[in-house]
Amino acid sequence: MTMDFPAFLNIVITMFAILIVGYILGKKEVISPVASKNLSKLIISIGQPALIINSITNKAFSWDNLKLALISLAFAFIMHGIMAVMAYFACIKIKDIDERKITEFAMVFGNIGFLGIPVLGALFPENGAYVASFFVVSFNILLWIIGLGIIARKRDDIKLTVKKIFINKGTVPSMIGFVIFLIPSVFPSFTIPTFASSTISYLASLCTPISMLIIGALLSSRTAKQIFGSGKVYYLCLFKLVIIPVIFSFLLKLLGFSDFWVLFIAAVSAMPSASSTSMFAELYDTSPGFSAQCVGTSTLISLATMPLIIMLAQWITQFNCSIF
Repeated sequence: MTMDFPAFLNIVITMFAILIVGYILGKKEVISPVASKNLSKLIISIGQPALIINSITNKAFSWDNLKLALISLAFAFIMHGIMAVMAYFACIKIKDIDERKITEFAMVFGNIGFLGIPVLGALFPENGAYVASFFVVSFNILLWIIGLGIIARKRDDIKLTVKKIFINKGTVPSMIGFVIFLIPSVFPSFTIPTFASSTISYLASLCTPISMLIIGALLSSRTAKQIFGSGKVYYLCLFKLVIIPVIFSFLLKLLGFSDFWVLFIAAVSAMPSASSTSMFAELYDTSPGFSAQCVGTSTLISLATMPLIIMLAQWITQFNCSIF
């Protein structure tokens, strides 16, 4: 298995540098709250769909790659399901109902799209971005089932709909990308026009730098005490960034899965809380300030914890402890 750890570290350091730039721009009000919201809409509406399509279509069609896509989807749905159960019991004693919902939501949903695809692409050059793109599919489907279900708990004004579950800005581009990926199975000579692939690639490249600038600007609106002084946020970070990925690493190793899946699931589950946490919090008026703190602080701390989790997962793969 090929894993480019130096490239991964370079991506993490680069993201931290961009986050600092965003923090400075936020302090100087170059990135205002209004600008931040508009940039978020740009990324969600254009950048992330392009990122998903680009990640899927960059992989040449083969039956082995199709098999990998289906396996990736299965892993993604199972991973999110297990994390939902863990998060529910981890947060059950939080007294404030809205903060409990946000903490639970933030534990389940990591920043797989904006950060995960470039980070996992750097860490696993051969298949990382491709596999991650199918985790984004699972993310966007379950976001409207598990995620909205968490926010809707004990509220009568929030309803789940079939449209929200199956037609959204994650599933639609995933289907488009998958259809393009499958075309060569019927028309072997098919290739995407250069201008189209270049356009998608350029739009996809917006995601990581702009999302990190937004998170940096978000942090600039919070005091140091708010960023680093909340016990609930540290509790979230402990579970989201350390305990859950460590459990997955040991579990997959004991079940006899390959080193790739042990390392990949460790990395993807160690991603910081998704920016969707803040979006849902604002949309449904569920502790938006606390949600911003969860997203910003977990992102900042994850820049240090992700490399440590990867090194620990590598250490775990060296042991012959499979029960099968």
